[in-house]
Amino acid sequence: MSEPALVALRGVSFAYDEGPVVLDGLDFAVPEGRALALLGRNGSGKTTLMRLLSGGLRPHTGQLTVQGRPVSYDRKGLTRLRTTVQLVVQDPDDQLFAASVAQDVSFGPLNLGLSDAEVRSRVAEALDALDIAALADRPTHLLSYGQRKRTAIAGAVAMRPRVLILDEPTAGLDPDGQERLLATLDALRARGTTVVMATHDVDLALRWADDAALLTPSGVRTGPAPTALARTDLLRQAGLRLPWGVAAAELLRAQGLLGESVAGPRTAEELAAVTATGAGPRG
Repeated sequence: MSEPALVALRGVSFAYDEGPVVLDGLDFAVPEGRALALLGRNGSGKTTLMRLLSGGLRPHTGQLTVQGRPVSYDRKGLTRLRTTVQLVVQDPDDQLFAASVAQDVSFGPLNLGLSDAEVRSRVAEALDALDIAALADRPTHLLSYGQRKRTAIAGAVAMRPRVLILDEPTAGLDPDGQERLLATLDALRARGTTVVMATHDVDLALRWADDAALLTPSGVRTGPAPTALARTDLLRQAGLRLPWGVAAAELLRAQGLLGESVAGPRTAEELAAVTATGAGPRG
């Protein structure tokens, strides 16, 4: 690789106090500008990996690097890291604590020592990006679950990170809420944010991600999402099933409706287009 990874773990091992080793000798890199899905069974180490990337945990061995430079775990080093990487946990109630939406979103920028004008600008920008500007003065305890999810993400976005890590961001959302969140993530990516999403949903990963990282007992296996998520051996090791889009593509090719070099459908709409025209959805 000619450019160092934006964020990377090199030879990292970690175990919780009096517990078994969760990650051992792990190498994991987040390339800039890619949508990365992180998948694995419960207990595989996804949450630990995300917390190591964001500085919430410190590796016992190995190191975390940002653009090839090792992270120091003093105040200056962690501040630098948290302006580069932000983690949004699965349950927004674990992250929200201020009285109103705007106050909660302003917490991170205020801790950076920014001017009041800059904080206000960042809060407004984040609320607009998450489509919750109208909720700025709403008490957080009166928000719906989807609104709380968006507020938690807005708090991370207000830090203007280069990498946004999301733990099961679509969990608990209805279909409309999921679609709106995915559209928001696409808009953030268009602005230059690299997004990492941990999920159990292989269909979502196939549809959304450029790359997929599967956590298996023998280590992490990363590759282009359509390729990695078609590896039945890796899926079995990771405790995951085959995405329906991969299975549909195999059936379409067997029926002569999809060329070998044509990407398979990732959504129901793409599947309908293939079966209607006999041509691939993305040339």
